[in-house]
Amino acid sequence: MDPAPGREGDLAAASETGPLAADAAAGSGGDLPAGPETGSLAAGAATGPGGDLAAAATGTVVHRAAETRGEAARGTTWLKACLNGARRPGDHPAVPLTPLELAEAARGARGAGADAVHIHPRDEAGSESLSAAHIGAAVRAVREACPGLPVGVSTGLWITGWDVDARRDAVRGWAALSPGELPDFASVNLSEPGFEALWHDLRRLGVQVEAGVWSVEDADALAATGLECARVLVEIIGGPADTALSRARAVLDRLAGLGVPGPRLLHGEGDPAWILLDEAGQSGLATRIGLEDVLHSPVGDPVGGNAELVRLARARLA
Repeated sequence: MDPAPGREGDLAAASETGPLAADAAAGSGGDLPAGPETGSLAAGAATGPGGDLAAAATGTVVHRAAETRGEAARGTTWLKACLNGARRPGDHPAVPLTPLELAEAARGARGAGADAVHIHPRDEAGSESLSAAHIGAAVRAVREACPGLPVGVSTGLWITGWDVDARRDAVRGWAALSPGELPDFASVNLSEPGFEALWHDLRRLGVQVEAGVWSVEDADALAATGLECARVLVEIIGGPADTALSRARAVLDRLAGLGVPGPRLLHGEGDPAWILLDEAGQSGLATRIGLEDVLHSPVGDPVGGNAELVRLARARLA
């Protein structure tokens, strides 16, 4: 999950498969109903927490199970397309913003070889949004265009103007969404306050959590929680390209040393993007590519959009 534009200078240091283990949920639920959160995604087991949240969770099980089976069966690098991020229309002419544009971009990315997509839904003014109305509309549009394709979203704190309570309220509002409108997974940044309570809220909704780890300090924070996730996203956000590998390896080594469970997805944003995609492929890790992360080819040429980036990535990962 990427930071808002302009934060890369503050984040010079700093993703997907497998069964989701039970989250330790005690004491985190506020006024949300508590309930069991265990089961193997590969087996499609999902015991819901009850009420509206249980109903909402039910519809995501097929998507999660299909994702896991696909990863296990292919034997190729699992590749997620990150379609828009915090990009603005002026950043690239093909940045998708509306639900229809996201659906078309997802269709193109899937056709080019993407195994899942990650999106940042927008409001009517084009700003990033976590409201149920905007999340639901974007996810539904992608699902209708690409049946069975796993869909994930961001929960970056910048989306709510760095307001922890507003973010949590928005996400809890997803309980009103139908099963086809809930994302399969959501990324949660360990560097942001309130991440642990948000994590439990997502799990009660039946949404998988991807842990966004940008630094060794984030790795320490994840280990300290004892929580397990669908994927650990090792995300190198900006910074010099010539230090990207060393920064990534430091985070991966810390996660391994601390015994943090869960499959890793390695990716970079900006200059490190292609370097770390290659590293992921060589290391047997999942990875991602898309206009959120990079606007050019490995040799610096402009690209037409997300589908071209995915095709270029698949060729390098072959």
